[in-house]
Amino acid sequence: MRRSDREVLGLKNILSILDKCDVIRLGLCADNKPYIVPMNFAYETIGEAVYIYLHCANTGKKIDMITQNNNVCFEADCSYKTVKGEQACDWSAEYESVIGEGCIATVIDENQKVSALNILMERYGFEGEPKYEPHHLSTVTVLKISVTAITGKCNLA
Repeated sequence: MRRSDREVLGLKNILSILDKCDVIRLGLCADNKPYIVPMNFAYETIGEAVYIYLHCANTGKKIDMITQNNNVCFEADCSYKTVKGEQACDWSAEYESVIGEGCIATVIDENQKVSALNILMERYGFEGEPKYEPHHLSTVTVLKISVTAITGKCNLA
């Protein structure tokens, strides 16, 4: 990282930024063409391993691209504020961000799929235990990113 003074150290601190983010941007590439899509997300940690969960329709551009290339990157940011200066080159921004990469796979096992959906529902404020009708489960794909690299960056006043 070029600006090491803005680097966020420690997985716990990086994840605390991710907790503040509402949306993650998923970066895919297939046929030598990049594609970025904003998505709702949730994550869990098992030891030092981080897994990010996403959900989408069973078919579409994302699924087609993931089938061709399961290597992904992601970005999430929050706390953005423009900082004005006296001169053009004095302007800056406050922000917190997380960037990472990993391998993405479809969650096939129904129990794991429900578990991931529960993590997503809890993250966005659902209280209690969600119930899913079988026809709903069959029309949603749950994706799991096994994170292989993750960094955080912060520039707050």
